[in-house]
Formats: sequence, structure tokens, C-alpha cells
Amino acid sequence: MDDINSSSSSSSDEEFQDFMMFLDVCEYTKRFLEKIPQRTSMLSGQNFITELLNGSEKTCYELFRMDKNIFLSLCTCLKQHEYLKDTKEVRVEEALAMFLIIIGHNVGMRLIADRFQHSLETVDRHFTLTLRAICRLGKELICHTNSPLPSHIVNNPKYFPWFEKCIGAIDGTHISAHVPAEKQVSYRGRKAIVTQNVLCACNFNMMFTFVYAGWEGTANDSRVFLDAITRSENKFPLPKEGEYYVVDSGFPCTMGFLPPFRGERYHLQEYHGRGRQPRGPKELFNYRHSSLRNVIERCFGVLKARFRILKMMPPYKQSRQPLIVIACCTLHNFIRKSAQNDVMFTQWEEEEQEIEDEEASTSGSNNSIDLSDEAATAMAAYRNQLSQVMWHDYVIHM
Repeated sequence: MDDINSSSSSSSDEEFQDFMMFLDVCEYTKRFLEKIPQRTSMLSGQNFITELLNGSEKTCYELFRMDKNIFLSLCTCLKQHEYLKDTKEVRVEEALAMFLIIIGHNVGMRLIADRFQHSLETVDRHFTLTLRAICRLGKELICHTNSPLPSHIVNNPKYFPWFEKCIGAIDGTHISAHVPAEKQVSYRGRKAIVTQNVLCACNFNMMFTFVYAGWEGTANDSRVFLDAITRSENKFPLPKEGEYYVVDSGFPCTMGFLPPFRGERYHLQEYHGRGRQPRGPKELFNYRHSSLRNVIERCFGVLKARFRILKMMPPYKQSRQPLIVIACCTLHNFIRKSAQNDVMFTQWEEEEQEIEDEEASTSGSNNSIDLSDEAATAMAAYRNQLSQVMWHDYVIHM
């Protein structure tokens, strides 16, 4: 009797194994032997690029967020530096096009895979390669240069000679971030939006000279600033003796960094309208300081308008997100350096255009750091003297 039961059980096991093997064969046949191709468009990614580059300038600008000649120049630059190379399946022009459309329009990689007729793995891999290549280029483009002040500063009596030693402006801005749930508290800004705090410096030609990305959204500007200038590996472009950056009142007043007077009107809109002119040395200084420092706000404005990915970061891994910010700033500089008449720069070049960054730290933050050393005292004295001389000249020419 036991032999009969044992034989029956063995037979059932064999039947079950045969059934599972049959299912495996069916699944294999369905997935590999009878697989229906997913991407069968006659217009391959390379053909799409060829058609685009031979077509309308406007279409190219709308898709790549840059002129056609700038796109080709960028491709050549990446090739010459060997930061990006053609592969068997994707050429440099196609890889760069996929990258620019993703960051410029914040579209998903599935849409790019369908448009360029590549697998998701191929799109993601080349996105990463292009991201690294542009960040390497950023080490050359995001830097301080000893160039003279532009003519619109030198020829404007509102700025010159009062700010002739100023080499740029510094401020922080908030960029969208995507982080795990357990980290979201430290990344949530004042409006409960998950962001990263990015500190930037720029010159008066609207080019970034320093970018420090990745800090949690709740970090105060002054805290990020002090970390940036005190850690040697950050390579912050410290001003030479006698030179300085203009910063807002959330930053420390110390040698090389000139903030406005606290407790006085500062923002440009506070001076607009009849009867709202500056009423004393400190207000005049603050008005002109705000107008000069506005260049960094305009840089942020054109950056976010060009690259929509900065407004709503996809769920990329956290280590990739600061690199995307750096890559966008690199492309910003490349475009500015290559084309002074770029459409977006032209739109944001209005001298006193007020830019509102609702997630940025306020200039009157209670967390700002007050440095009471000799350097801070000297810079405060310089500010007082400058405001008095500026006011005296203003009164004479009223």
C-alpha cells in the first residue's frame, strides 16, 4: 500500500514539474520568440536629429533651449575635450539632444526612448554620461575671471565709481529636490515644498562664477555660505584685497563681502513710485546696492526659465540631483559666452527687473551670522564712508 502511495506522489510531482516547464517555455516563446517590437518608427533618433538640424531655427531653439549653432558648438567642444564620445548606438549629437530635451522640458525618459527609438536603459545610460561630461566642462566655465567691469556698469553714474571694486554678486536660491520620505523634513522650505538650497556667485555679465548645490532646503544662506568659503575643496573664488562681492543682509559683513544696511528700505519695489526716492545716505546706498545685486536674481530667473527640470525634479537618485543643477549652470554660461543676443537672456536683461524667489531665504533672517572681528568692523566702516560720499554726490546733482 505504501508503495502505491509513493508511486502516486512521485507521479504528481513529475506532472507538476512538467506543467511548470511548459509555462516557462510559453513565457520564453512569448517574450523572445514571438516578441512584438516596441519601437518601430521609421524616424530613428539619428534621423530625427538630422531632420531637426536641417529644419527651422525656431524649432531647434524650442526643443534644445539654445540656438542651432550653439548646439553644434557644444557638441564640438565636448568631442574635442573628449568629455563625450560617439558610441556604436548613439552619437554625441543624439546623446546631447536627449539630455537637453529632458532638462529643458522636464519630460520622462520613456517619452525620450520612444522619440529617439532607444531602450530605457540606453537613454538613462547616455543621460548619465552626458551629465558627467557637462559637469566636467563646468570646471572650466564656472570660474572667476579677471575681466573688467562691463560698459553698462562703468558708464552708469549710479554704479561707477562707487562700486568699481565689486567683482560680482552672491545669493542663494531654492531648486526642486526629490528625497526619501525620512529626509523630507530637512528639505522642506517655508511653503512645504521639498527643495535644495543652492548658493551661487555671478559676475555682471550674468555668468555664474561659483555654484554650490545639494544643501537641504531648510539650511540658511549664511550657513551654506560659511561652509562654501571655509572648505578649501570647494575652491570658492575669494576676492583679492580691496575687492568684494555684494550680498544681501542675510550674509555676514566681513572683508570681501558687502551687505546692505539693516533696518532700511532695500528692495527695488520699495523705491518705485512718486515720492519714494531715497531719503538719506543709507537708503541711497541700499537702493543702488539692491539694483546692482539684482544681477544674481536675473541669473536665477533665466536659469529656471530655460531648464524646467529645476522647478520639479524627477525622482532621480539624490547624488544625481546636485549635478543636474551644476550642468544647467554650465550650459547657462556656455550659451552666455557664445551668444550675447540669446532670446532668454535678452528677456531677463532689464536692468532693474525685480525677481521674486518665494522659497529663497529672506534678507532679514534671524539666523544670519554677525561677525564682530576686525575684518567685519573694517568692512562696515568702508560701507559707512561709501554711503556718505555717495549721498553727498547725489545731493549735489539732484
